Amino acid sequence: MSFMRAVQLLGKGDIRFAEVPWPAAPGPGEVMVRIEAAGICGSDIHNFRTGQWISRSPSIPGHEFSGRVERVGDGVSRLKQGDRVVADSRYWCGECPSCRAGETHLCAKLGFVGEVCDGGFAQMAVLPERLLLKADESIAAGVAAAAEPLAVALHAVKRLSVEQGKPVLVTGCGMIGALSALLLSRTNPVRVADRNAARAGLVAEVAGATLATLDAEGLANVAGVIEATGSTAVLDVLVRQSPGGARIALVGIFHGTIALDPTLLVERELSLLGCHAYRDELPEAVALLPKLASGIAAFLGAPITLKDVPDAYRRIIAGEVSSPKTVIVP
Repeated sequence: MSFMRAVQLLGKGDIRFAEVPWPAAPGPGEVMVRIEAAGICGSDIHNFRTGQWISRSPSIPGHEFSGRVERVGDGVSRLKQGDRVVADSRYWCGECPSCRAGETHLCAKLGFVGEVCDGGFAQMAVLPERLLLKADESIAAGVAAAAEPLAVALHAVKRLSVEQGKPVLVTGCGMIGALSALLLSRTNPVRVADRNAARAGLVAEVAGATLATLDAEGLANVAGVIEATGSTAVLDVLVRQSPGGARIALVGIFHGTIALDPTLLVERELSLLGCHAYRDELPEAVALLPKLASGIAAFLGAPITLKDVPDAYRRIIAGEVSSPKTVIVP
């Protein structure tokens, strides 16, 4: 039996580089993808730290990736060997009321690639054809792998729905925050805040944003906030100090809860908007990649190998990574 290189999540706090059997040939409607680049997402870190979404062990994480079609199963019609593809991270049932209404991101049984099935932290992955989109051949593999987080950012910006020209604050300069700032800067003045000064400075420079502090001055006159830290302390500040009428779009994955005084929302007409993954923005994100390629590339750190992933998790948790996105090249 031959083996491939991969990363396995075995349980809470337990992630390892491993050699695992090559995946079986793709079945009907399935596609085997040779991974070219994969991104480490904040939700990957959250799952590692909390075990919240571990439904099978061991599993191969990774839901942000690009690659080339290696083989196709019977009945595959859209894709052929050699096509560049990116992955749709959402594994929906297609049968619940939300799915039948086209709201697959709100599927009652929603899982994600890298959790309910093996993902892209490996040399190969096998997925249903429905979860793969063709991508532009002209862009780098790491930029193509950013299609999924770009779709998340697009969904958050649409949910925020702030009038053009109004100031917007982005809290958290990980990849979702960075891409949100990049998107918003085309139509609005953008401020960014992050406890990692180097990362905040990079995002501000690339997106043409200004650096802000998380206080009354930094929040003055903002019409909306993209909250991408997942910090309950940050959310508490936003609820208490955002101007009246502000809209706050929550896209970070939170640890813990806050004591919320709903009267603050009522008296100041604040809007808290949950943003879960994305609805139908992935094709739009794929189409935008060539236009945003230089900005996205600036957000990518030096590529790492699969062997480096466990240490990369440690460095990300410790706040030692200054780039919004850590990219794996298998």
